[in-house]
Amino acid sequence: MIEVVNLTKQYDGVLAVDHISFTIAQGEIVGYLGPNGAGKSTTVKMLTGILRPTEGSIAIDGLDLLKDPIEVKRRIGYVPETGGLYESLTAYEYLHLVGRLYHLPEEVLDHRVEEFLKLFGLQSFMHERLSSYSKGMKQKVLISAALLHNPKVLFLDEPLTGLDAHSALLLKELLRRLAAEGKTIFYCSHILDVVERTCTRVIIIHKGRIVADGTVEQLKELTRQGTLEDVFKQLTYSSDIEELAQAFARSILGMEG
Repeated sequence: MIEVVNLTKQYDGVLAVDHISFTIAQGEIVGYLGPNGAGKSTTVKMLTGILRPTEGSIAIDGLDLLKDPIEVKRRIGYVPETGGLYESLTAYEYLHLVGRLYHLPEEVLDHRVEEFLKLFGLQSFMHERLSSYSKGMKQKVLISAALLHNPKVLFLDEPLTGLDAHSALLLKELLRRLAAEGKTIFYCSHILDVVERTCTRVIIIHKGRIVADGTVEQLKELTRQGTLEDVFKQLTYSSDIEELAQAFARSILGMEG
């Protein structure tokens, strides 16, 4: 469903993403991990057509993103790390606007909006302006908007931001069911234990390059580590990270003394 070849993005001579390649099959939930500045969000923005690559190719559902961006965007859903909403609209109005942009029939659209508002417990607030919503409520609207047109491929960049524990559990179960139905999910997150429990495969990027690609169990075995957190730490941080953390803690305690 997703095929990336030599994907590269350069800003003012600096390689944010450095000739990465990978293929993701239908029904996979792939966790895309990396430290801040590793190139995760840049990758997602290229895969969703927001940024144009400096080099390389992207194919989604057999279509070349650079040659046929509109058709590709009909087939994908995207929850950005920091999503912008038209906050003068209500949730009901916003979701109907999104559905009409995807040319959903009105009967189908009405039913899906009602179902998503019910699923995320927003029925009582659906006619209130989005400007009055909490961060978590806005995130639920963004997730609903990404799923409204029943996309084949879903891109999620820190989707649990602002969600309460119940809603986070609901979303994780929803993702598993969508994958079981053949949806392909590209999941960026810093919450490693969630990725470990949810994703069928993990790609780790560091300094713009892919440093690991496999199932969680494969990565644990290759690195001889017991958790995904330990795998991530070994592949992306200096070996003396624990010593650095201890030194910092001692510094803080010394300041308090």
